[in-house]
Amino acid sequence: MTEPLVRVTRGSLTDEELAALTAVLMARAAVAQQATAAPVRLEPIARWQRLERRPAYHSPFSWQQAA
Repeated sequence: MTEPLVRVTRGSLTDEELAALTAVLMARAAVAQQATAAPVRLEPIARWQRLERRPAYHSPFSWQQAA
């Protein structure tokens, strides 16, 4: 059996403290769930490029690089 995440060792929680603790634990659980979920891809990745939109190659020693 696993150990509990939170344990009250002395005293008791008020309603406000219990609500704050619950909010923190739920936020941490949501972040952990998002980290394990597969990423969602919203748009397809283009496998080709239009040549007129690619930047022209210039040699590092080209006069065009100096501009």
